Amino acid sequence: MRMQRVAGWLSAIVCLLSLTCLSPGFAADPSSVPILLYHRLGPVSPDEMTVTTPVFEAQLKLIQERGYKVIPLAALVAALGDSAAPLPERAVVLTADDGHRTVYSDMFPLILRLKIPVTLFIYPSAISNADYAMTWAQLAEMKASGLVDIQSHTFWHPNFNVERKRLAPAAYEKFTQDQLLKSKAVLEQRLGGKVDLLAWPFGIHDDQLAQWAQAAGYVAAFTIERRPATRSDKIMALPRFIVTNLDRGERFVSLLGASK
Repeated sequence: MRMQRVAGWLSAIVCLLSLTCLSPGFAADPSSVPILLYHRLGPVSPDEMTVTTPVFEAQLKLIQERGYKVIPLAALVAALGDSAAPLPERAVVLTADDGHRTVYSDMFPLILRLKIPVTLFIYPSAISNADYAMTWAQLAEMKASGLVDIQSHTFWHPNFNVERKRLAPAAYEKFTQDQLLKSKAVLEQRLGGKVDLLAWPFGIHDDQLAQWAQAAGYVAAFTIERRPATRSDKIMALPRFIVTNLDRGERFVSLLGASK
């Protein structure tokens, strides 16, 4: 049920965002880097959040053919924090949210074959629990490849706008801190490594949430605002493009920063 609610909210959001971003390609800009966001793969695309596996493979091929290089998200965060160094040219970052099982079955073989780094944002409550989600063993296998970084998507993907209205201020603060801290602790305990990046559920964020996230140990956080990341963006609200099954050919190339 939770996955259906999440999918419904995100589908509505991506539809609204896409209306304003379909036509012009972004001009090539060495001061910006696109962060691409995937959710689910598979043989068919029944909704806006599913990219078919052949389309995903074609997108990876276009990245290579057009001379772009996929870099780790952590490398981009480090570059954004170093004002003395230029951002990597013709770079692109791949991320995937939620931990759907097709990220393991369909995405992982392709990134292994092509040696492409990907960051997964996971909400741990679903792992080895929900029927749509990966298992802890699968996540561990992906992390052991050296190509997959696993970071936080809160503990169970709440809608902070709803929770803020539902809870008293002190209870809302405790709820939020629990979501931020528990996710971080569980992922670090289960998989090892450092968890210090956060994807905001539904892209919902504000200055107070950002302060709480930083206090919890996160150094950067990510939204679903559909544009490339630059140094002018707030580090706790870096934008990402939700990739849909319609993002093919030149439409997909426009997300990478090339003019049509």
